[in-house]
Amino acid sequence: MGKGYSSVNSRSDGYPFIPMLVPAIVATLGGCESQPTATGAVPVQIEDSAGVRIVEYAGKPDIEAPFRFLAEPRYRHGTNPSDYAFQRMSAGRLLPDGSAVVADAFATEVIVLTADGTTYDLLAGPGEGPGDVSYVNAIFAIGRDSIWVSDPFGDRLTLFARGSVARTVDIRRADGLGADGIGSSGHLLMSTSSFISGFEVEWLPGHMARFDMETGAVDTVASYDHVSRVPQGLRWDPIGALGSVAVAAGQFVYARSDKPEVIWRRPDGTVTQIVRWQAEAVPLTEALLEGIEAGMREGNQMANPGASVAEINQMTADNMSTYRARVGGAMPLFSRLFGDTEGRVWLPSWHPGTAREGAAAYTVISADGEWLGTVEAPPRLRILDVAGGLVLGAQLDDMDVESVAVYELDGS
Repeated sequence: MGKGYSSVNSRSDGYPFIPMLVPAIVATLGGCESQPTATGAVPVQIEDSAGVRIVEYAGKPDIEAPFRFLAEPRYRHGTNPSDYAFQRMSAGRLLPDGSAVVADAFATEVIVLTADGTTYDLLAGPGEGPGDVSYVNAIFAIGRDSIWVSDPFGDRLTLFARGSVARTVDIRRADGLGADGIGSSGHLLMSTSSFISGFEVEWLPGHMARFDMETGAVDTVASYDHVSRVPQGLRWDPIGALGSVAVAAGQFVYARSDKPEVIWRRPDGTVTQIVRWQAEAVPLTEALLEGIEAGMREGNQMANPGASVAEINQMTADNMSTYRARVGGAMPLFSRLFGDTEGRVWLPSWHPGTAREGAAAYTVISADGEWLGTVEAPPRLRILDVAGGLVLGAQLDDMDVESVAVYELDGS
């Protein structure tokens, strides 16, 4: 019998912010200057302390982002008989010409979609040879037609140029680290990707590192709070706080899901910017658990394909009882953050259940710390990438089948 589905290790964590109309203050220890924000209503004081920009909001600005998802996607792929039949997308990236590269974890394949989404080509398939993959956890676009594919199970990065293998990099020295992006220094920026449960400290530390793709050297540049301790008596914590790391505009960005703060670091670990705001955590209620049991059952079936119906039902019952044991506890403020090609940081709203459903809304902060506001997302869209005014995502239909959807961001 396999392990029950655990949202601690696989979910996106977060929760919508509490709306408050309040002024913003940017505090610093050096010189101070006031500037209007993009909204024209929130006063900002800008300071620089030893090269660190510190932006502090007295509350949480209650504004809509200056862009929105168009009602219908530019295209979908995976819904027609001639389309690629996706099972479970693990990573995806938009290319400058509007085409997309998407990895399917269950099929162990990487495909390239044309800019209009009508046709596709197979870029990589399962295997151990050059150009083959085992499990793709990240894809990065370099220039117009070069693609880095991260395969931690195969211990390598593969560079594809114009559809062919151009280079392979051994990443065995970076064991335990996951690829987050390409840094402004040219290094691969990585962070802790796994942990062993049962630790006694309040927060298990994680590490940010830069990987030299020429020499294979791994340099740990910073530590951070990675996973919070599980309450006594529980095997896992469905509303446990997590620290997440992403890359935006070549820098590390970090946030802890129970703390209203985002920190930017250069590839060498130097802090460049901190944005803080005020937010009060909302408690988990029984009403919020309505409708999530089916998703938990599906997650258990996917994680344990050989389990019997009785075993799956027991796993699901255990998962739901764990959730109910945490009713009244403080939920995360947001889910796992990510960055886009313009350097913006996206904080997904948090909800109980599985990550496949995506987030209902995102709070977006600009590269220079400006609070851009909240944007509502299309239903059941799990965002894989945001670039060039487009959003690439995996969208579930009424039958819980995934297809690729590419949306335009109006006003982006």
